[in-house]
Amino acid sequence: MKATVTVMLKQGVLDPQGEAVKSALRTLGFAGVEGVRQGKVIELDLAAGTTEAEVTAMCEKLLANTVIESYRVEIG
Repeated sequence: MKATVTVMLKQGVLDPQGEAVKSALRTLGFAGVEGVRQGKVIELDLAAGTTEAEVTAMCEKLLANTVIESYRVEIG
């Protein structure tokens, strides 16, 4: 079984990497980009029987800094 965890900075948290990407895109001539938020995707290969609650606990304890990041879990 696989799980995909998408972690993003919460709205209102400064995203310097996103700003750097936006600046680089504009330098390359992509003037239509008004904002960029950068995050991370973590793919987990799970043993049979691993629950979504366990994946959520992984996110809360290690994979996401819940003070400044939000996350989404997809199991499938």
